[in-house]
Formats: sequence, C-alpha cells, structure tokens
Amino acid sequence: MQAISPDQAPERGTRIEITVKEDADEFLDSEQLKSVIKTHSSFISFPISVDGETVNTIPALWREPKFSIKPEQYKEFYNFLTFDSDEPLITVHVSVDAPVQFTALLFIPKQSRDFFGSMREERGLDLYVRRVLIMRSNKDLVPEHLAFLRGLVDTEDLPLNVSRESLQENVLLRKIASTVTKQVLSELEKTASQDKDKYEEFWRAHGRVLTLGYGDFANRERIGALLRFNSSWCEDAKGLTSLDDYISRMKPGQKDIYFVSAPSREAAAMSPHLEFLRQRSIEVLYLLDPVEEFAMDALGEYKEHKLVSAEHADPDAVEAVQEGEDKKEKPKELDDEGKAALDSLVARFKEVLGNKVTDVRVSQRLTDSPCCLANPEGMTSSMERLMRMAGKEQGAPAKAMELNPDHPLIRTLLRVHQADPEDPHVARNAELMHDAALLQEGYVADPHKTVERLNQVLEQAGAWYAEIKKV
Repeated sequence: MQAISPDQAPERGTRIEITVKEDADEFLDSEQLKSVIKTHSSFISFPISVDGETVNTIPALWREPKFSIKPEQYKEFYNFLTFDSDEPLITVHVSVDAPVQFTALLFIPKQSRDFFGSMREERGLDLYVRRVLIMRSNKDLVPEHLAFLRGLVDTEDLPLNVSRESLQENVLLRKIASTVTKQVLSELEKTASQDKDKYEEFWRAHGRVLTLGYGDFANRERIGALLRFNSSWCEDAKGLTSLDDYISRMKPGQKDIYFVSAPSREAAAMSPHLEFLRQRSIEVLYLLDPVEEFAMDALGEYKEHKLVSAEHADPDAVEAVQEGEDKKEKPKELDDEGKAALDSLVARFKEVLGNKVTDVRVSQRLTDSPCCLANPEGMTSSMERLMRMAGKEQGAPAKAMELNPDHPLIRTLLRVHQADPEDPHVARNAELMHDAALLQEGYVADPHKTVERLNQVLEQAGAWYAEIKKV
C-alpha cells in the first residue's frame, strides 16, 4: 500500500488519509489527480491544491445572480464547457425552487452538430449535485427535440452518492427535464417575438431537431407556434413563415391550412395538386424535409384550423374561398355528346392502365396539368413513398388517376377517341401520361418502356408538325 502524505498537518479541520492499491498507482500521479479534480470538482467553492497549485480555478457561474453576469462571462464559460470558440446564440440561465430545486445554465450553439442525425443520441446535460459532477451528458435531462442544448444542471435534491442506475428511474430528473423544456421553449418564444432575425438563424441551425417535438403532446401547441416553413408566399427558398403568420394571411372563407411535401421548393411549386389552390391565390406551405410532414400529421390542427395536404383538399372548401386575381379562363364546356365521349375516354384509360391504377376519373382540382395521381384518403403520396422506402418495397403503388377535361391534350385525345375508340394513339398517350405522373411523384416504374413510348409519340408529333408546316 502507498499513501498520500501532506507536507504538513492542518492547523484545524479534518485530516483524511487515503490509501490506494498497488494496481492504482496512476492516482498518485499529480497530473492524474489534477485531471480528476478538474473533471468532477472544478466548481467546488473551496480551493483544492495539488503540489501547491490551486486546481479548481473556474467559478460556478450558474450560482451567481443573473443580473451580475456579463455576456463575455457567459461566452468564456461556454467556451470552457463546450470547446466551441464561437459565442452561444442563445443563453438560458434559470434558477428554480419548485417542484425541484435546481439551477441550470444552458446554451444554444450557433452551429448545428447534428451530423447524420447523431445529435439525438449524443444529447444530454451535465448533471451536478451541489457543484460536484455526477454524470456527463445525462440524456434524461433533455428530450430529443432539444438535443441541440449544451450546458449543465445543478440540484440540491439528489444525494452525492447517487448511482447511475438509480438516476435512470429517478422521478426528480423527470421533473427537472420537464421544467427545463418549458424554460427553453419560453426563451425561444421570446426570441421569436422580439428578434426575428436571431430566431431564423436558430431555426436554420436547429429547426430540424426542434420539429421532432411533434411527439411532445404536453407542449404540442407551443412547438407548433415555433415551427417555421417555406411557402408559396415567400419570395425564395430562404424565406420562412410561421403558422400564425399563415393564418393572418388566409383568404376570406378559407378555413384550412394547406401544405404540400416535396424535395425542393421548385418541385413543390410544380405539384399539380396546387393548381386549384393557386387559382384562388391560396397560400400553401412547402414541406421540404420529411420530418415536417410527420409533424403536420401529428399536430392535426392548429388554433382550430385543420392542417390539410393539398392532395386531400376538399374542392368544395376551396370553391368557398374568395376568388384570386389570377383565375384562369376555362375553355368552352363540353356538350352532351362531348360529355358522353369523355366518359368513354375515361373508361378507355382505365382499360389500358388496368391494375396500375385504382381508378380513373375526371378531376376537380387540375387547371394546368393534363393529369395527376392521388390518394383520395389516407396518407399523402410523399408519406406513402417514405413508408415504402422504409419497408424496402419495390415498384410504384397503384393510385387513382385524375384527368383534366379542360386541358388541350385531353381535348385532343377526346377528338381522336371519338373518331376511333380503338386508336392506339390514345392507349400510348394514356401509358405515357401515367408514366409522367409517376415520375412527378418520384417513381420510375419501367424507364425502358417509358422511353419507347415517348419516342413513338415524338415521332408521330414530329411528322404531324412537318406536315402542318409543309416542310
């Protein structure tokens, strides 16, 4: 056995002699001792010296009154705690007496560390009991949607010798976590209302993580107010809007909040499901991240306004909205003979496409596109695609095909079909239109046949064009 002996006995107080086993010689090394002290006892209010050098020189800043702390002190402490050379974007310093007594010093970094979704697994706050570190990165103190938080919690209500196993089932930690969540959400609400630019900076860095809060039912309404989206109202993909801002711009007669999911703003704007909404100048939220659609599905509604996918928008509800300025003039309506021929054309499409579609019908939503595919009920097309990818399902799903009776292409096919119900040109166009609709939704069922059909149609179109031009 070996012992640590002080140079001289203390004049007053308690003298403690520690013996270590022969295989623990490393703890007799002064540098190792300094490392242990800095890790667990950096913030003890009494000086701890090794070889005459005071080791715990960092003050417990969270124990100081907030009004007496300067921003540069917060920055210095943040740099020490996180090894991040930048200053924190937002600092949350709270002292709580009930239901649990604790103090927390929390920081939101300017930059995200969520590389490949790893932040949710590496999240956590350092847990201290009376300034003594008990556990680093305690996950139970932070929900997934606040995984971007860095900092610590210091409580008086836990014993110093609490074990890691008992921490996992500790009711006090759950109460602390609940209070921390509410305090952080309050700070974010304050930032969003008082400093729009700073909040947008936060959102671009950490918005994807915060969106995971759709599963936090206790704070769902608050998180809904903090969500930000791009929309058709924004000038470009960098623009952001809140659900409250959307509601403030709703058209007279509009009751629902509409959204569409897409991989990019350009793809969202070109979605055929937006055409009858655009005709009424109705704003549509663009969900450019898959997690946003999960959030919309979980929220369901916001401030008594239903969150509705443009794909599932009720045509009657849209018709009730005040007319927009860009209402497109419709072509001449079909007479009775034309309507009968249209029914026959729809039946022909259904016959040609077979089990590739669940139905073929005349659309009430299309104004610019000749056709689209839709799930009239249940999940949206984008959600279905995500589910199929997760289940590793191959091929394209069968959906209902909607035809726009006012589109020039459908009117042309209608004339061809009236002249010859079995004309192969109609069948070829039906297949090609279905291929195009699938491609627009992110599916490529059979690229070789698609190219073959496309070449045939281009060959015919080229010949007809040359004949018209007499060249």
